[in-house]
Amino acid sequence: MTSTDKTRIEKYFDDAVNAKTLISFVTAGDPSPAHTVPAMHGLVAGGVDILEVGIPFSDPEAEGPAIQASSERALAQGMTLVKVLEMIQEFRRENTHTPVVLMGYLNSVLAMPNFSARAEKAGVDGLIMVNLPPEAGTTLQHELAAHNINLIYLIAPTTSDERAEYILSQSSGFVYYVSLKGITGASHLDTSAVAQKVAGLQRHTKLPICVGFGIKNAELAREVAKIADGVVVGSALVNLLSSYIDDVDAGSAAMQAEAKLLRQGVDEHG
Repeated sequence: MTSTDKTRIEKYFDDAVNAKTLISFVTAGDPSPAHTVPAMHGLVAGGVDILEVGIPFSDPEAEGPAIQASSERALAQGMTLVKVLEMIQEFRRENTHTPVVLMGYLNSVLAMPNFSARAEKAGVDGLIMVNLPPEAGTTLQHELAAHNINLIYLIAPTTSDERAEYILSQSSGFVYYVSLKGITGASHLDTSAVAQKVAGLQRHTKLPICVGFGIKNAELAREVAKIADGVVVGSALVNLLSSYIDDVDAGSAAMQAEAKLLRQGVDEHG
């Protein structure tokens, strides 16, 4: 990637139609492999701006019960990283504009030869590796950048100011701020504390700050949209989609309907 090239994520934020960004998460292959691509299309139709797709992993230590269970279901049905990339490629046959970010754990990526090239070919735009510290990410970051893929880092409430500044200096695409201490899907979101932390981060970077963990409905999405550039919703969508295990079309429709509600909430942030 040359200095003048921009990734699909960077182009999205440059040209964003919506004042605030809505990001969704689903686990690839859950509740069945047939559900994932229709769910992705349903989410976009409902108003999602960026799609996060989880790479199923056997030991997702940052995840709460909902996403842990989704990984277990997907792995039990034979999901692999190769199949995840095939799903992204299938999605790209109809949608070439919506950014897609893979989220998972480093072990999966390290086990795949030529991951960056294969991910670019499939249509991946960003990568979040939950267990990758930025000090260890330089080589992967360079490989991804050469294939127009952003390496996106997480910042937690417990991250010191000094370390947060370092992580910001290594980040690209956007920054994912983890709104809660603990695991995905946790409760008791303190939006005032999130606001203070996000404001501090924004003083040190021009990258968009997107907030996730604990955002379960349109009301919380609206509150977080008041203080951040983007809102990430994961566990609530995973739980909803899992309830349509016997009906792919109904699952896609449910994703669209829920995304529409979240979109309305985010757009009412003012």
